[in-house]
Amino acid sequence: MRAHQLVAAPLLASLVPAQSLVAHLGYGTFQGAYNAEYNISYWQKIPYAAPPVGGNRFRAPQPPLPLGNQVYNSSQTFDMCPQRTVNGSEDCLYLGLYSRPWTEGQPLRPVVVTFYGGGFAQGSASFTIPPSAYPVLNVSSSSASKDNDHDKDADDGMLFVYPNYRVNAFGFLPGRQVAADPFSDTNAGLLDQEMALRWTQKHICRFGGDPARVTIWGQSAGGGSVVAQVISAAAHQGRKQHQQQQPGGPSPPLFRQALASSPFWPKTYRNEAPEAQWRYDRLANLTGCSGATVDSLACLKQADVQTIRDASLQITQSLKYTTSYYSWVPVIDGKFLLEPLSEAVAAADATSATPRRDNNTLQVAFAMYNTHEGESFVPTGLGSATSTGDAPQFNASVASFREWVAGYLPGFSSADRQRLEQLYPPSGSMGTLRGGYNDTYTRAGLVYRDSVLACPAYWMTGTAPRGSWLGEYTIAPAKHASDVYWIVSIMKAMQLTPKDVPDVPPLKSGLEYVVDERGFSTAKLAELKDRCNFWFNVATRVPM
Repeated sequence: MRAHQLVAAPLLASLVPAQSLVAHLGYGTFQGAYNAEYNISYWQKIPYAAPPVGGNRFRAPQPPLPLGNQVYNSSQTFDMCPQRTVNGSEDCLYLGLYSRPWTEGQPLRPVVVTFYGGGFAQGSASFTIPPSAYPVLNVSSSSASKDNDHDKDADDGMLFVYPNYRVNAFGFLPGRQVAADPFSDTNAGLLDQEMALRWTQKHICRFGGDPARVTIWGQSAGGGSVVAQVISAAAHQGRKQHQQQQPGGPSPPLFRQALASSPFWPKTYRNEAPEAQWRYDRLANLTGCSGATVDSLACLKQADVQTIRDASLQITQSLKYTTSYYSWVPVIDGKFLLEPLSEAVAAADATSATPRRDNNTLQVAFAMYNTHEGESFVPTGLGSATSTGDAPQFNASVASFREWVAGYLPGFSSADRQRLEQLYPPSGSMGTLRGGYNDTYTRAGLVYRDSVLACPAYWMTGTAPRGSWLGEYTIAPAKHASDVYWIVSIMKAMQLTPKDVPDVPPLKSGLEYVVDERGFSTAKLAELKDRCNFWFNVATRVPM
C-alpha cells in the first residue's frame, strides 16, 4: 500500500453540513470528502477486491486486502484497467460513489450501480467532480439547492456507485485452458461487476444507500453488462429453485431494477466453441506463449501488460468487419453465464401466461435503442458507389451487402439469408414510425442494430415480470449513444413505482415509447417484434 493512500481521519470543518464522511467497513476505514459547490459527499477510490495481478491475472476477483487501523484516503482517482489502446494498470479493482450529504440515522436512499461502455475493450469508472451522472442526481433530488435542510421526508435523490471492471483479454479471455485452471476464470470482467454488486449489498448502507433498492445501469457495453447480470442472476435463481434451499434461506438479490441504454450484446459463443478457443490460441501465439513445451496459460500470466494489450488489439481488429466488431466479449461458460440470452428469454418471458421461470430477482427493466446506431458498426464502404475505405472492401451494391452478411453471419443457411432479405429488403422501413431507407449502408446498419442492440434491449425488458419498458431515440442523427442525454428523464422515472411512470407505455401493451423532436410519443412494436422473432428463431446459428 502506498503511503499517500493512508491518512489520519481529519475533523470536519464547522461549515460542512452534518454528514457521515468516514465509513468503517470490515476490512478498512475510508475517508470521504464533501464538495460545497455541487453539494455532494463522495468517495472517489475504494478497493472492492484484491489487485488481480501475478497468479490472479485472469482469475475471478478475490476479497479485498485488509488495510489495518489507518484511514484510507478515498478522495483520489484510480487507474483504469489495461485498455485496448493504452496500458492502464492491473491494480484497478476500485470503485467510487457519491450522493447528497447523508448522516447515519437518516433514511437510506436508492442506489444506482453504473457499468461503463467501451465494447468490453476499454473504459474507466474513475470520476472527477462533478461526476458524469451528476445531472441525474440534480434532477432527481429535491435537495438540489444548497439549503442543507435534511428533512426525513424529503427526496434526497440517489447514491451512485461506479466500479471498474477488467476489459479485453484481461477480462474476457476464453478457452479450455482457462476453464481447466482452478486459478483462472472466463468472464472475469463480469465477475468483477458481480463482486462490486456483492460489495454494494454488504457495505452500501454505511454510505446511506439502501441495499434493497439497487438499480444497475449502463450504456453500450455497460448496457450489455446489465444484460449479462440479468440473465446470470435469473439462470442461477432458476437452478436454485430446483435444488434444496441452503440453511438460513436464499440470499437477497443483488439488484432489483435494470436500465440498459443501447445494450451492446454481440455473439456469445460457448467457451468450448472453436470461435472462443481461437481467441485464446491467437493470443498465445502473438505473445510467444504457444508451443508444445510451453504452459501457455502460465506464460500469459507472466507476460508484460503491453505485450498482451498489443496482441489483444490485433485480434480485435482482425475480425472487425466480418464475424465480430469487437472480439473480447462474454462467453457462455457454464459457471457465471449458464445460458445464452435467447434461452433466458424463453425461460423468463414476462409476456407469457406460464413462464418456465419466475424472475424474482428483477422487478423492473427499462431499455432504449437508437434508430440509426447500427451504422456505427458496419463498413462505411457499404455507402459508397465504389469499393473503398474498409478492409475487406465493400460498396453499395446488393452483392456487396450479401458478401457482408455472409461474413457477419457465417452460420446462416440459404433459407436464413433469404428470410433476412425479406425482413430487411433493399428498400424498407426502419420500424415503428421512423421512416424508411433505400440504401445498403442503412440496410446493413439495421441488421446489425437489431441483432446486437435493439433486440437484446427488447428481450431483456421482457424478462422483468413486474414492469418493463422499451424506448427508441429518433432525433437525428440517432446514432450510438445519442440517447444518453435522455437518461436523466428515465432515471427519474426509475425512482417511481411502475404504475406511476407517466406517458410511458409498458412493453406488454405492444407499444414502445419514442423520444422525438416533440418529446415523448408512442409507436407500435409490430415490425421490430417480427424482426426480433426472426433473430430469436436463428439464435443458435448466430449465436445469441
